[in-house]
Amino acid sequence: MLSRTADCLYWMARYTERAENTARMLDVNHQTSLLPQPAQFLEQSWKKLLTISKLEESFLSQYDLINRENVLDFMIYETGNPSSIVSCLFAARENARVIRGRITSEVWETQNTTWLELQQILESRHQADPSRLLEWVKHRCHLFRGVLHGTMLKNEAFYFIRVGTLLERADNTARILENKYEEQETIQALEDSADHNFFDFYHWAALLRSVSAFEIYRQIYSDQVTPKQVAQLLIFNKQMPRSLVCCINELIPLISEVKNQQSKDIERLLGKLKASLDYSDIDEVFEQGLEEFIETFLERINHIANEFSSAYLIPLAAI
Repeated sequence: MLSRTADCLYWMARYTERAENTARMLDVNHQTSLLPQPAQFLEQSWKKLLTISKLEESFLSQYDLINRENVLDFMIYETGNPSSIVSCLFAARENARVIRGRITSEVWETQNTTWLELQQILESRHQADPSRLLEWVKHRCHLFRGVLHGTMLKNEAFYFIRVGTLLERADNTARILENKYEEQETIQALEDSADHNFFDFYHWAALLRSVSAFEIYRQIYSDQVTPKQVAQLLIFNKQMPRSLVCCINELIPLISEVKNQQSKDIERLLGKLKASLDYSDIDEVFEQGLEEFIETFLERINHIANEFSSAYLIPLAAI
């Protein structure tokens, strides 16, 4: 397979997954922003969303105030933001258009229809309900993956798409968890307030719903929603589709399927990351510090993504 073809397949998947995960992060922030809370905490939660996405500087160059309306506008509609939902869906559609011969007509039509429907949404963007729009984005991305699994041959093209999806998913699950845990530390000041337990529950319930894990959490843990158990589910549960360990476990056989002379280092890095997850537990993570653990994981998964790009895809300098 040509590097350019592999590159388009990989980035089509990553941009689609990024659009969905951006919608998930915005949705959980939007839902928790509707709860009673100090104004200072509300502003910090939107600022932190920009920080973990490394977009704060870009945002401040266009907006004077960090608030819900401006951040939603920037993260959903702003074409100058390469990680906005509009930018991601456009990039996914363009990559799909370039390699139409390597994907099924159903996959192409799903991507193209998503873009066409988005144009209609953009015409009435100021009247759009953020929650409904974000649910639509998640639904379209779910539809893309369903059509992909139902119509594509399980060949190299499919494997490159899956690698892109899983690398992006692992990165975003880690960022969502890090963001919400840091916010949890901020609201400890509410501990003496009668509203603390109420807010604490809905804060973590919103996080679980943002990764489609609330019902899963209830099936596994019948007791109260707690930060440690949420982290355990999203990091170590091998059956949870968006957990870090599940993403890594699915990546390893995919690399074997597209093995070349340069893939040995990628397999080694994935193997070491898998071992570090397999031989850790949640108590050890919290003893080390969840934020530090997540930062280390993000560095390692992004290093793996860079190595994969170097081995298989078009070098960034050539684009």
